[in-house]
This record gives sequence, structure tokens and C-alpha cells, in this order.
Amino acid sequence: MPTKKQPQVKKVQATPDERRRELLATAAEVFAAQGYNATTVRRIADEAGLLAGSLYYHFDSKESMLEEILRTFLDELWAGYDTVLDAQLGPRQTLEALVTESFREIDRHRPAVAIYQKEARQLAGLERFEFLAESQRRFEETWLTTLERGVAGQVFRADLDLRLAYRFVRDTVWVAASWYRPGGHHSPEEIARQYLAMVLDGLAAR
Repeated sequence: MPTKKQPQVKKVQATPDERRRELLATAAEVFAAQGYNATTVRRIADEAGLLAGSLYYHFDSKESMLEEILRTFLDELWAGYDTVLDAQLGPRQTLEALVTESFREIDRHRPAVAIYQKEARQLAGLERFEFLAESQRRFEETWLTTLERGVAGQVFRADLDLRLAYRFVRDTVWVAASWYRPGGHHSPEEIARQYLAMVLDGLAAR
């Protein structure tokens, strides 16, 4: 009895843009794990299943890959932050929304956040990565202004050292990139809610 011929499944080829995103995701994981200086183009190519020369079809250098990874992360971060700021919420609501947006970005771009944490200070001194210093300035201004509004409106404690409070909030949010894994037991929104419940008891006016 002749066997029934199984239909062939046609493999869908990734578009150039999709392949580029896949390569950037691979590069981000390698940069985050090994550090930028220790990472070679060959290592990224090996992880992506390519010959090193083939990677240059998509990117001219590992610097180009790193720049695109960080710019994509920061562009999305600021799109979210600007939406929060444009809503003109009260200071507590603004703080809550900024924290929630931050955890969403960690969920979307965990390797990029880890790279930024480890490498931004050193990279910001290079002309190609000057945008990192500008983003850091905006970030500090956004959070400090929110805290200042909260103190002025008697929403946050009057005895706060604002710069110390800013560093505490900043560091305790972004350090989550070292342990957070997408698809875990808690959504970014739930982690933000739990985090805010702990932090705001120390910031709220008495």
C-alpha cells in the first residue's frame, strides 16, 4: 500500500529587517554577558550561527550594533516617559507611572538595560555615544523634578534629601535588570506595584 506523501512545509525566510533585529538581540545578550570590550564580532557571529564575515553584511562594526541597541532602548524609554509627563499627573501618580514604565522597559530590553548599567559611564566619553550623557541628564532632571514637586505639594516628606532619594529610586529600579527574566511569575506592572508599595511608605507625607 503506497504511503501518503506528507505535504512539505515551506520555510518562511526572515526579512532583512527581521534578521537584523534577531542579530541585534543576539549581540545584546552577548554584550550583557561578556561586556562590550571583551566581546568580539566573531563571538556574536558564532552565537548567531553565522560566519564573522556575514555579520558585516548587516553591520559595519560591533560599535554600530551597540549604538543601535542602546538608541532603540532609550528611544522607547523616552517615548514612554514623555507620555507620562505629557499627562500632567500629580507628583505621586507621575512617580508611579515612571516606575511602571521603567519596569516595562526592563521587560522589553533587559540586556540593553544591563549594558547601559555597566558601560554607559565609560562609553559616554566617546563621541559616538555622547547621546548617553544627554539621556542621563534628562533622566536625572525628570526624576528630581517629580520629587521636588512632591515635596512642594506636601505629597512627599519635607525632610527628604532629594538627590539621595533620586539615587535610591533610580538604582533600586534599574538593578532589577540583573535578576528579572521576561515571562516569569510576575508581570512588570505587578513588580512595579509591589515595589511602589514598599518605596512610597518611605516617601509619603506623614
